[in-house]
Parts: sequence; structure tokens; C-alpha cells
Amino acid sequence: MAMSVGQDPGGAIASINTTPLVDVMLVLLIIFLITIPVITKTVKVDLPKAVNIPTQTKPENISISVNKQGDVFWNDKRVADRNELLGLIEAAAVRKPQPEIHIRGDRDTRYEAIGRVMYAIQRGGIVKVGFLTEPDRGVRGYR
Repeated sequence: MAMSVGQDPGGAIASINTTPLVDVMLVLLIIFLITIPVITKTVKVDLPKAVNIPTQTKPENISISVNKQGDVFWNDKRVADRNELLGLIEAAAVRKPQPEIHIRGDRDTRYEAIGRVMYAIQRGGIVKVGFLTEPDRGVRGYR
């Protein structure tokens, strides 16, 4: 029995007993410390190290540019229509080794224009396709 001094014997005690709370928290901490190493065990694999380096442009790589109006350029030479683009792609696809195509699309280009170029590349039989972008300069504003 606890004895309260200076208080009304029939009144409520206004202080909070935190001992049970601390006991429960310590038990939970011990449980987590024991179970976390069991949970984090996974299959041991040696993951490859990734390095972000700028693209090395080889002379055999082909650059296809699409400007804001949707005009297509093959290595800085304007392509007249889709059939000419498909013919150029098919001619490049039979080369050994097959060149890689880099697509450079203007930021304001409609997706439809880029999609047509990608469809032509797929129909032409080119396997390696990449998109060229500007490196992030740490600027928060997009425009």
C-alpha cells in the first residue's frame, strides 16, 4: 500500500506511472533486435557496380533527331517521309556489327512523332536503341 502525504486520502492521484510503459518499450526493442537479422537474410549475390558515364559515340552509331515540328533527321540530314526512314533503317540493320541508333527528341516534340520513329526502327530490325538526354545540372526548374 502506498501512502500519500499531504493529499486528500479519497482523491485521485494526478501523476502518471510510466514504469509499465518503459517495460513494454524495452520488451519491444529486444524483440525487434532479435528478429531483424532473421528477416534481412537473403540470397548472397555479388551485385555489379554501376558507373554513370557519358555515352561514347562511335562512328558507326546512327543519330536520329526529331525536332519540335516532328521532322525526322538521319545523322543531321532531313528524311523526307516514313518510307525513306524505313529504307535507311533496313539498310543499317543488315550491317555487321549492327549499329546502335540514338534517338534525340526535342523536349516539346509530340510523343506521336517519337513513336513513329520507334515503330520504324522496330520494323527495320534494329536491336539496340537509346535515347539521348541532357545531363541533370542540379536545376530544380524544368524549364
